[in-house]
Amino acid sequence: MTGEVPASFASVGLVGSSIGTTADEKGHFELGQVPVGVHKISFSAIGFRAQELTVTVKTGEISTVKVRLQPQDARLREVVVSGTMRETYLLESPVPVEIYTPKYFQKNPTPAIFEALEIVNGVQPQINCSVCGTGDIHINGMEGAYTMVLIDGMPIVSALSTVYGLSGIPNSLIERVEVVKGPASTLYGSEAVAGLINIITKSPLTAPRLSADLFYTSHQELNADLGYSKRWTRASTMISTNYFRFADRRDVNEDNFTDIPVQHRFSVFNKWSLNRPQNRVANLAARYYYEDRFGGEMQWQPMHRGGDQVYGESVYTSRYEVLGGYQLPIPEHLLFSFSYNDHQQNAAYGETVYRGHQRVGFGQLVWDKNLGAKQKLLLGTTYRYTWYDDNTPATQREAGAENQPDRTSLPGAFAQHEFKASDKFTLLSGLRYDYHSAHGGIFSPRLSMRWAPNEDNIFRLSMGNGYRVVNLFTEDHAALTGAREVVIRNELKPEQSYNANLNYQRYIPLGSGFLNLEGAVFYTYFTNKIIADFLTNNTQIIYDNLSGHAISKGIALNTELAFTFPLRLHAGVTLMDVYQVQRTPEHGEERIPQLHAPRFSGTFTASYQFRQLALTLDYTGSVKGPMYLPVQENDFRPEQSPWFSLQNLQATKAMGEGLEVYGGVKNLLNFMPRYPLMRPFDPFDKQVEVDNPYGYSFDTEYNYAPMQGRRFFLGIRYTLPQ
Repeated sequence: MTGEVPASFASVGLVGSSIGTTADEKGHFELGQVPVGVHKISFSAIGFRAQELTVTVKTGEISTVKVRLQPQDARLREVVVSGTMRETYLLESPVPVEIYTPKYFQKNPTPAIFEALEIVNGVQPQINCSVCGTGDIHINGMEGAYTMVLIDGMPIVSALSTVYGLSGIPNSLIERVEVVKGPASTLYGSEAVAGLINIITKSPLTAPRLSADLFYTSHQELNADLGYSKRWTRASTMISTNYFRFADRRDVNEDNFTDIPVQHRFSVFNKWSLNRPQNRVANLAARYYYEDRFGGEMQWQPMHRGGDQVYGESVYTSRYEVLGGYQLPIPEHLLFSFSYNDHQQNAAYGETVYRGHQRVGFGQLVWDKNLGAKQKLLLGTTYRYTWYDDNTPATQREAGAENQPDRTSLPGAFAQHEFKASDKFTLLSGLRYDYHSAHGGIFSPRLSMRWAPNEDNIFRLSMGNGYRVVNLFTEDHAALTGAREVVIRNELKPEQSYNANLNYQRYIPLGSGFLNLEGAVFYTYFTNKIIADFLTNNTQIIYDNLSGHAISKGIALNTELAFTFPLRLHAGVTLMDVYQVQRTPEHGEERIPQLHAPRFSGTFTASYQFRQLALTLDYTGSVKGPMYLPVQENDFRPEQSPWFSLQNLQATKAMGEGLEVYGGVKNLLNFMPRYPLMRPFDPFDKQVEVDNPYGYSFDTEYNYAPMQGRRFFLGIRYTLPQ
């Protein structure tokens, strides 16, 4: 029993014997023919922790036993793949992995995964431009260029596509999201410096036959998701479509610029799986994504695109992807995975026109081998080819010459060994070698340890190396705008980082509820960090490798609390210090704080169910402390943002037969940042010398929160299972 609720159909057995039975639906059981003496009886049931109880059996007497089983948090038995590139239980993984399901993100419905990650502790979706709304994802305060975003383990979203592509991943195709904080280059190569976000898509075998999710907000945002799956004897398929439209040009702060960009986008995703002997993997997926977005002066029209009369940032994005995996039909476990994406971007930032085109092909062959009961070996080889062309200095070989496509190849090989000395201790070691066509060879070692003195306490220590090859213009939106001139001071070298992470997880049963605590201490040291200098010259961005080093360090705490009554709480806080130390002959060592890295950040969700009413209330939000912002010389704007909180409230009513209706309010406190634009009345800097004693110039980079106030939403969701 757990409280007054029976543990129906629990398994009951006499330890060390074949005597056993199954409880009935009321949790009652009876064991016969038990020998006289002292015995241990084991109890287990789905959703509860296994337990043993000592019982003394006497001659001619019937012994009555009552046992309360503690509930087991279902998430702790989930399978993860991102930490070790092989399926393992979350609790048994030597690498700490966080799992987030669509149910978690539905507590605050959003049109894309970018916005949804706002309620994940230590993960910060950061808007980088107040006009066109570009964004990236920061992990533990490090810029978005250091976060690797994967789809089904493939590096689909990278380089050019990170500028706008994150907004094109709808929540409807997601099975779960796995987050690994800290370098993961040993398994995943370049870009996995701060960590990785692996978006696992739904399987056609388990996806609902039909699903639909539609919501509309008081700001005239429309989001529609529609999914369909079909199973046959030898194959199954799933198709998922997303449509998002926001066409209302809002200017609440009356600076004659749109507060947030208008957007019109569409994506379709199709995935196929074959049913093969011995459950061998065979799947293929494709996705197409198109978006038209605009931000700028309220009177802008398409005829002004690329001109210098009315300022606007207009971006057309067209992208398609193919990815899949095939397990070879041999006794050994050999899996070949591949992906290819083609990304085209046609943008006008004021009078500056940017046209970029990127193709990325990736292939990976992994051999997963068990070496007895205690050891596992993972060997892999990869090849990544990137073709990139644009009309910026990024592809200009020399002054005055025509641009030429940039082609880079990145072959690599990695090995990982896992040694499980006992149920309490596991050691994971790995090494990777990549050879970049422009930068040469790069080594990435890794060491992780897991020690669990008991099932309620788990310690994990991870140490590793991360690296990122230079891909400057495709990831820094400021380099593409017409607001500043780009200056590259020296030949840039690839960045490298060294990281240590200590993680502790504690499970505390609380009657029929539980408290799950997870704390982490992290430290990352950068060398060759590429820095963007916005301050030396108001009209330039000066890039160079850091002459010195950079540090990201801090502590994080996540808590999950479930009560006997239907209330569940999640909360997390992160305290961090992110900065760089610049060495110059004139000033020696100078400490420079990292932009957009709050020293304090927190997230929370609270869910309560009114079971008799089939009604659920969700209260979600995030809190951010002050963060440094890119300011100009003698800037009147504060160099740090204020404390602020974005909070949301939602009510969901189950109507039966898979139908739900939900509604609520976003940005409950109606928070909007101040000073989003510098000199919005002169976006082309035509009057920069007129009545401008401090030499200010038009700038869009001073941003720390969405320029979108309180809004109400209403939606409907339907799911038809297989």
